[in-house]
Amino acid sequence: MRTFRNRTTVLAAATTAALALTLTACGDNGSGTRSEGSAADTSATATASPTGAGKSAGPEKAADDAAETGTTGSTGSSNGTGTAQPAGAAKSPGASGDTGGTSAGATVTLCTAQGLTITAERQDGPPYTHLTLSAKNTSGASCEMREYPHIHFLDNARGIAQPVAKSKPLTPVVLEPGQSAYAAVRMSEGGRKETTETVKEFTVTLKANGGGMAVVKAPAAEGLSVNPQKWATGYWTTELRNGADEF
Repeated sequence: MRTFRNRTTVLAAATTAALALTLTACGDNGSGTRSEGSAADTSATATASPTGAGKSAGPEKAADDAAETGTTGSTGSSNGTGTAQPAGAAKSPGASGDTGGTSAGATVTLCTAQGLTITAERQDGPPYTHLTLSAKNTSGASCEMREYPHIHFLDNARGIAQPVAKSKPLTPVVLEPGQSAYAAVRMSEGGRKETTETVKEFTVTLKANGGGMAVVKAPAAEGLSVNPQKWATGYWTTELRNGADEF
């Protein structure tokens, strides 16, 4: 009987110790509610971020997210809301930085012979070796004059009056409605021994503007004396300039 009682006591003690270990492993705090450890909290926080994130929260991450999606927020909003628009959106006409007159992004058509009135006047002073060619924009819309007039004083076989390079303007010549472009034209050198021919009208072709021709009458009833070896023309410009249009 004594031996059996000792074994029973030993078994009871062992059972009690095993139960205590089991309760400790389960984290039972004695209130019937399971307690979560700080290690479990740390593990859950670490696995919540997406794989390969590595970007800190704040403005830098917001900028990176915007670059990845291809959009950018509108500026000028202090609360960070704003309306998103496509990156690299085109600048609208009349935006900041544009100068007056025709806007930089506007398309200007080329002037045509039908939309111009072309006339010629002699320059002052004998022996009247030069002309001033005028082309007035009568189209009612802005247009561009390119390069120089192709002038045929005589038949086509004699060629055109050659352009003078120094008279080429540095900026495009855009004519507003009613505005004129000018070109200085040399007909001869006015020498007594110079061989000239008389013309009472000549043609002006706007070759650089896609063609179109105008017939221009001589400004004098007796006609103009021209020398195919000496004639020359300047480029179209909005005003005749000292030096550049003297040849």
